[in-house]
Amino acid sequence: MTDSDLRHWLLLIRTPGLGGRRLREGLALRGGPAGVVDWMRRHAETLAADTRAWLDAPDETALARDEAWLQGADHRLLLCTDEDFPPQLEALSDAPAALFVKGDASLLLRPQIGIVGARRAQAPGLATARRFASELATGGLLVTSGLTDGVDGVAHSGALDAGEPTIAVIGTGPDIVYPSKHHALARRIADQGAIVSEFAPGTPSRAAHFPMRNRIIAGLSLGVLVVEAGLRSGSLITAHQAGGLGREVFAVPGSVNNPLAEGCHALIAEGARLVQRSDEILAALGPAALELGAELQARLALGGPGHAAPKRQKGPFDWREDEEYRRLLDAMGYDPVLLDALVGGTALSPGALSSMLLMLELEGEVASLPGNRYQRVVR
Repeated sequence: MTDSDLRHWLLLIRTPGLGGRRLREGLALRGGPAGVVDWMRRHAETLAADTRAWLDAPDETALARDEAWLQGADHRLLLCTDEDFPPQLEALSDAPAALFVKGDASLLLRPQIGIVGARRAQAPGLATARRFASELATGGLLVTSGLTDGVDGVAHSGALDAGEPTIAVIGTGPDIVYPSKHHALARRIADQGAIVSEFAPGTPSRAAHFPMRNRIIAGLSLGVLVVEAGLRSGSLITAHQAGGLGREVFAVPGSVNNPLAEGCHALIAEGARLVQRSDEILAALGPAALELGAELQARLALGGPGHAAPKRQKGPFDWREDEEYRRLLDAMGYDPVLLDALVGGTALSPGALSSMLLMLELEGEVASLPGNRYQRVVR
């Protein structure tokens, strides 16, 4: 991406009243961010006053801060036009056009389980969330949550303590930690996983941002697990958003005397799956995880978003007959190997390799290890 393209992207991300959906529509019609900015300026009379004011005199200090943040190690602006933008988000009617990512952006392509719940969860609920997070992470699902107090925090730490990465989707800019007590946890997540935000650097915490964050958690995840939630909990918003996308919703039951179990019981009454063990979730999401891996491989092989899956004339895709999969396994050997080393050894892109490794992991041919390493399974 050129400096000019980056400037236009950052300008549009901060444009008041635009949003991901309208920006995506503009990109499709105008061919790129510069075309969108040019069209908006030439049709300024059709725009809202705050939109016109921003385009006439953008806040150069804010734009410079955005550019400075992107210079940081493992900081990235992941665009909807990038080949490794997570296709799960395309199901959202208001999908974000760009995401600020701190950490390993390739993790967004992995099959994920959203774990959400009460900020003031009781000790048994927190223990349950930690246990589920640990077991689901080691079982092959990447734990995604929102970094807030209570269930979110222990879900992230449960996955990390099990030696697995985790994704935090936040409702502030990527440079702000909310609540501030989670600074140490946020550092661990950025080092071993990824912190994701659709809000530009410097954006403070606002109540309206959290439903927006919740839809991204729901969109990224193959399913959402709710552990302790009141009837007015924001966790129910995430669960309903996931259900509306056709994703699985799981709920842990609790005591009828616990007000924080009422939300879970309401979800179960609406059709959510009552779960007591992590293997119930792993079994339910296994087919969806395999389908996601095949979709990613097809998409990346064709060069990015907006391409249909290739039509195969000889039946379902079989990785064992694919030349690129054979080349990948030959390059791996049987010792642990970093993803970066596989890029050099196979001449495949990181995005394509991530999806292929996901498929092989789900097939039991490859195991993922801490530190973004992979190893073939000896049979």
